Amino acid sequence: MWTIILSLVVVAFYSLAILFSLRAAQTARTPQGAVGWAVFLLSAPHLAVPLYLFLGHHRFRGYRIARRESEQVVEGIKTFAEIAKADAQTMRINPRPFEKIAHLPVCRGNGADLLIDGEATFRAIFDAIDAAKTYVLIQFYIVRDDELGLELQEKLIDAVKRGVRVRFLTDAVGSYSLPKAYLETMRQAGVEVADPKKKRGPNYRFQLNYRNHRKTVIVDGHTGFIGGHNVGVEYLGQDPTFGPWRDTHLRLHGPIVQQLQLIFTEDWHWACGDDLIALLEWTGEVSEQDMNALIVATGPGDQTETGAMMFFAAISEAKERIWIATPYFVPDLDITSALQNAALRGVDVRILVPEVIDHKIPWLAAFSYFDEIRKCGARVFRYDAGFMHQKVFVVDDTLAAVGTTNLDNRSFRLNFEAMALFFDDRAAEAIASMLSDDFASSTELTRLLREQPSRIRFGAPIARLFSPIL
Repeated sequence: MWTIILSLVVVAFYSLAILFSLRAAQTARTPQGAVGWAVFLLSAPHLAVPLYLFLGHHRFRGYRIARRESEQVVEGIKTFAEIAKADAQTMRINPRPFEKIAHLPVCRGNGADLLIDGEATFRAIFDAIDAAKTYVLIQFYIVRDDELGLELQEKLIDAVKRGVRVRFLTDAVGSYSLPKAYLETMRQAGVEVADPKKKRGPNYRFQLNYRNHRKTVIVDGHTGFIGGHNVGVEYLGQDPTFGPWRDTHLRLHGPIVQQLQLIFTEDWHWACGDDLIALLEWTGEVSEQDMNALIVATGPGDQTETGAMMFFAAISEAKERIWIATPYFVPDLDITSALQNAALRGVDVRILVPEVIDHKIPWLAAFSYFDEIRKCGARVFRYDAGFMHQKVFVVDDTLAAVGTTNLDNRSFRLNFEAMALFFDDRAAEAIASMLSDDFASSTELTRLLREQPSRIRFGAPIARLFSPIL
């Protein structure tokens, strides 16, 4: 009897493995991903079939506030952008690829303040929350119930007591350790909380692999924040394991805030089913800095490879330099080729990554890519003054970007991300100056993979096998 049952189970696993292999071949976003899943499924179906149910989905279907529901706002943003249309003479880079990816236009009248590291970032965010008059929209991938998390909770509750409407959103996977009591305390105080464990989002139907990685704060529709920081004391450099924490955020002003707010409304709609469009302020204020800017939001619900295409467009535009800071460097073939091509064209290609490890497999996998790009003239710098977590790039003196997107497959294809792009020489100069200081706190990689210690030399190629899901 048990022999028959076991045989049926084996047949079932192999049947599912064949079925999922065919599905992977039809829907995988990269050939490497399709081959990787097919080999894994057919060689170890008892392990691969359950994993495929959680990790093997290639598009996050059903996600979006169908833009017909936000169509009026999008049209309003486009109308304002037409009035505040970017001056062609100030645009020395072609914005069309980025606009097509974002489904939004570049417009002028924007301003940004560079917030370097946690103290500056959370001081600015807390000051903005304290000054809120109407509403606060807040979203982080990770929120911890520690000293910083409790301070944020207190600020939001105080805002509600002043009559400010607060909406709070976090990710079920990123904030899995956040206790229910933390959310319940805010809910009882009047904060509108999208419970990450009850929402319709990426914990639905085996879709845990999809995560909302965005970090967004919007106050009264006029001030916005975006960048790499989450809410936890490690982001203030208080974790002895990581030491000083190097990260970057932006405080935004101008019509770009309405673009960021539109992205939040889509995330909120998916999480709660509530449409915030009519409840928010959509009249843009013009900043004296008058910079051209755009929010590029990407995710697995998009019909094209928007995350990778954003980086590809930026690298392709580079004539003098492309500097990228990313904590995880696991690029796909297209981005690897684009970096190699840029270096061969004589572009100053620099990749800044951390020396300190937070996730070992992506850290190891990165070593398997360094030789490929360095042979073409790219340079790799390893930040060793603490843990480096910022997601930043600068192209020539024409384009600067700060946001949440890492240079890896997870950010390109599995996470919901957002980047603030500024098409302005002042923004580019500020980011380049900041990165120059970071390079000075780094060590340039000079050894090939074969010259690395054995744990890296043998571990990197194995870790690279997992690149489709890293």
